[in-house]
Amino acid sequence: MDALQSNPAPAVDLSPVDAIVARLGKAPHALIPILQAIQEHYHYLPDSALRRVCQLTEISPATMEGVSSFFAQFRHKPAGKHIVRICHGTACHVKGSELVQEAIARHLHLSTGQDTDATGEFTVERVGCLGCCTLAPVLQVDSTTLGHVTPDEVGVMLQEATFLPIGSIQPDALAYQHASESQTEIRVGVGSCCIAGGSQAVRVALERAVRRLGANAVVKPVGCVGMCHQTPMVEIVRPGTSAAEHTPSILYTRVSADAAEQIVRRHFPTRGLFTRLTSGLSDSIDRLLLGDQVDQSLRQRSDMRDAPICDFLGGQVRIATEYCGHLDPLDIDEYIAHGGFTALRAIIDNKAAPTAIIDQVTQSGLRGRGGAGFPTGRKWKAMHDSPGKRKFVIVNGDEGDPGAFMDRMILESYPYRVLEGMLIAAMATGAHDGRLYIRHEYPLAVLRIRQAIDVLRTRGYVGASILESGHAFDVEVSEGAGAFVCGEETALIASIEGHRGSPRLRPPFPAERGLWDYPTLINNVETLAQVPWILLHGGQAFAAMGTAQSKGTKVFALTGKVVRGGLIEVPMGVTIRRIVQEIGGGVENGRKFKAVQIGGPSGGCLPTELADTSVDYESLAAVGAIMGSGGLVVLDDSDCMVDMARYFLQFTQAESCGKCTFCRIGTRRMLEILDRLCEGKATAPDLTRLELLANQVKAGSLCGLGQTAPNPILTTLRYFRHEYEAHLRGECPAGRCKNLIRYQVTDDCIGCTRCAQQCPVSAIPMTPYAIHTIDDSICTRCDVCRGACPVDAIKIVTGKSLSKIPAHAKEPAHV
Repeated sequence: MDALQSNPAPAVDLSPVDAIVARLGKAPHALIPILQAIQEHYHYLPDSALRRVCQLTEISPATMEGVSSFFAQFRHKPAGKHIVRICHGTACHVKGSELVQEAIARHLHLSTGQDTDATGEFTVERVGCLGCCTLAPVLQVDSTTLGHVTPDEVGVMLQEATFLPIGSIQPDALAYQHASESQTEIRVGVGSCCIAGGSQAVRVALERAVRRLGANAVVKPVGCVGMCHQTPMVEIVRPGTSAAEHTPSILYTRVSADAAEQIVRRHFPTRGLFTRLTSGLSDSIDRLLLGDQVDQSLRQRSDMRDAPICDFLGGQVRIATEYCGHLDPLDIDEYIAHGGFTALRAIIDNKAAPTAIIDQVTQSGLRGRGGAGFPTGRKWKAMHDSPGKRKFVIVNGDEGDPGAFMDRMILESYPYRVLEGMLIAAMATGAHDGRLYIRHEYPLAVLRIRQAIDVLRTRGYVGASILESGHAFDVEVSEGAGAFVCGEETALIASIEGHRGSPRLRPPFPAERGLWDYPTLINNVETLAQVPWILLHGGQAFAAMGTAQSKGTKVFALTGKVVRGGLIEVPMGVTIRRIVQEIGGGVENGRKFKAVQIGGPSGGCLPTELADTSVDYESLAAVGAIMGSGGLVVLDDSDCMVDMARYFLQFTQAESCGKCTFCRIGTRRMLEILDRLCEGKATAPDLTRLELLANQVKAGSLCGLGQTAPNPILTTLRYFRHEYEAHLRGECPAGRCKNLIRYQVTDDCIGCTRCAQQCPVSAIPMTPYAIHTIDDSICTRCDVCRGACPVDAIKIVTGKSLSKIPAHAKEPAHV
């Protein structure tokens, strides 16, 4: 107390807090939005601001402390001018996010436990997943997202980059100038991955070039194209081409803003005549463009169906992602022109009975796409049959799985499709109130959904009477606050009500007693995005796709060590091998396909020997994995499976709400064993204890988080036990675990000193024209030297007896 009196906290202007409470309300359920608004203003939660909220509202200090300390989004100490968020999702982890984190800490001279540099310029935070997995490793500075970050460039990046301030994402234009019958569309993706890759700058440059050259074209923003590995992309679509025709178009990939005008000039000569292109351009022009230094990243395809694009698109069936890459996300008239709201209008015009709607959904065999796979028709019927004057529909967009971005893409690219599915569900179940619960880490998805709701409200789709049907329905958006456990439906409900996100025992199920004890239907984003198609084409049409018990299609985020990563939609029953090898193009950099991690932290790691496993609920369960929400991360032979198990358990242990002992304590004890394994300190009995604990936690935990947290451990023990046994010997076969490896220089070294110049800890003496050496006592295993070596003369060796590499050795004994 004396210390506080002698060093009082700086005074904080509390007038913004008063305004925030006046805007958001005084009820307990307003707590999380209030905290988010306060943190957005101050960059943290000042104690005086929290006390002021308690004075102004019905929120108690105990509730304030419990909620603000529970959710990872909130911080209680001042932050720097810029917030650096480093993504540690699965794809980022396998591509070196820990090395990026360490490099930033070194650059900012951060000691252990410190997150803000001495100048107060930067605060560094770990984030579970930013949802831009195909650009891994990813980090975000304020509102600027950067992909493919490497440890050696972070210093320059933080010094020279210009960052958009937090909250600077501006609403998209709700309309653009539509192309006439004689005009060409120049399409540019405006999803998060595209924007992170620079598509907004490309879009601005294209619009400027079209105006300057007087081109007979319109630059059109479109949703995610799915080929996230090729962003930014520009597609030239000739007049008269419809979204359903799949006629040849010109597609440019990895386009820079500098290339935009050259693309416009190529297709729109200054004389103003449109050049009809079919099979490509003349060799001389191709050589000129591809040879230009500015346009090295420019690619041209005369037909989107040509390989390798054909392979990526050919095996897909679009339902939830119908008209992928064709529609402006916020253009409601274009959505309607392509069949949007036809299903909803048919229900209203035909005065379809709720039971008839539910029957179609039941016949389709649609199962929840959020992970559990519960039959959607049964859930809707239970909700319909529950008595209650007030009912809710909640869209679960809290996509917390690291390595997954399906829901983000659907919300950003197809907001009207999700909302149409939600409106159909409301009419089928008798609900009049709706909530969309979306991750705070997805600001563009939140923004677009809010804009779409505003449009629907002005058009009469939302409000006192849906399209004059007499069925009232209104909807709000609630943002998550960084708790993976809130993907569980009862924890999600608690969060909306303003409580800690702790699951509760069921029954009663939410359909009986949910939000504020009213009957509540909760469906995943992808589930509802498929409903309009089902109602339009009939349940039997959907059921004709997939397998006997897993019907329809599934959207996957294909990421990791794969050549063509992106967002795909495939029929249920397709094999893992076809997804990885045919659609994904196989493993990148010529490495060996080792495994896939499917289902996120709740899923499992399956070896290449099981690559012919059918991707459906039953087949995956039979081999120890689960479908999950749809993250599919490809691993190669440089990935350590013990490290992967530890990575996922670190995530689930940190995300445990702590309510039940099995999950709270059991995950911690398992993590301690995995830490010992990765440090070379484990003993043989540890494997027995690890397996026993995993089965106990799986059987005894309260909710799905704890029940599935052991899956990555159990599957890696089952299929990669030899790697665990190698770690008991002090070896990491993949060369990943830092305590079990060292870096050594072979006789191939040419003495160029590049490794010494770039070593951040001066572990390599500068010895020009001589074979270099690495001081192992100083080396931090940051991997910078290996990336800098032009002749691949630096190798990783592993094992307790790390002997010197013999002369002229090309590879160590264990790599």
